[in-house]
Amino acid sequence: MRSVIVGASGGIGGALTRQLVQAGHEVHALSRTGRTTIEGAIGGIIDTDDEASIEAAAAVVKAHGAPDWVIVASGLLSDETGLTPEKTYRNQSADAFAKVFAVNTVGPALVAKHFLPVMPRNGEAIFAALSARIGSISDNRLGGWHAYRASKAALNMLIRNFAIEQGRRNPDFIALGLHPGTVDTALSKPFQSNVSAEQLFTAEQSAAHLIRVLGERTPADSGKVFDWAGNEIPA
Repeated sequence: MRSVIVGASGGIGGALTRQLVQAGHEVHALSRTGRTTIEGAIGGIIDTDDEASIEAAAAVVKAHGAPDWVIVASGLLSDETGLTPEKTYRNQSADAFAKVFAVNTVGPALVAKHFLPVMPRNGEAIFAALSARIGSISDNRLGGWHAYRASKAALNMLIRNFAIEQGRRNPDFIALGLHPGTVDTALSKPFQSNVSAEQLFTAEQSAAHLIRVLGERTPADSGKVFDWAGNEIPA
C-alpha cells in the first residue's frame, strides 16, 4: 500500500504517518518543511497555499507509483494573530473567512485537483480529508463558529463532488470526510476546557481510530462523512 499524508508535521498527520509506516505502507509524509523524523517515511514538501507546490508534490509521488490512500490532515481553527471562532455573527470578518477557507476548503480542493489524477484507475483507492462534526448543517444546534463551520460544510460538499466525479473513473474509489474527535493538538488546545478526559483523544488514539474507519469503508460510503467511531455524520 502507498499512502500520502498532507500535513504530516501536525499532531494527527504525524500519528497517521507513524501508524501507517508501522502497518507496512509506503508513506509520503508531506509538509511545508518537507522534513520528517519518522523512520521509514518519505519526506516531501507541500504548501497547500501554493498550487505549484501541490502540483510538484503530486508529480514526485506519481514517480513512486500510484498512491492508494491520500489523506489531507491539515486544518485551521485559530492562530496567534488573534483568529478565533466567532461567538456571534457580529464578530465575522472577511480576513477570518479567507484564512480559514484557504486551509480547510481550498487547500484540500487543490490537493484533490492534482492527486486524484495520479490515484489508481482500478481497485480500491481512498481520498480523505479531516472534516468536523460541526460542519454538519442538519446537526447544528448551537450556532457560532461561523467561518470554521462554513469551511467544513463546504469541504463536505467537495468530498461529495469528488466521490461522484472520480467514481465514474474508478467504481471502487472512495472519497471521505473524517471527524477525528477532539484531539489534544495545537488546533484544539485553546478550546479543551469543557472537554472531559475521556472525550479528549491523544493524536495516536485518534489516528488509530481513523485508520480503522478507513479500512472499514466501501464504495457505497463514498461521498459521506464519518466520525472516529465509524458513525456517519449527516450533511
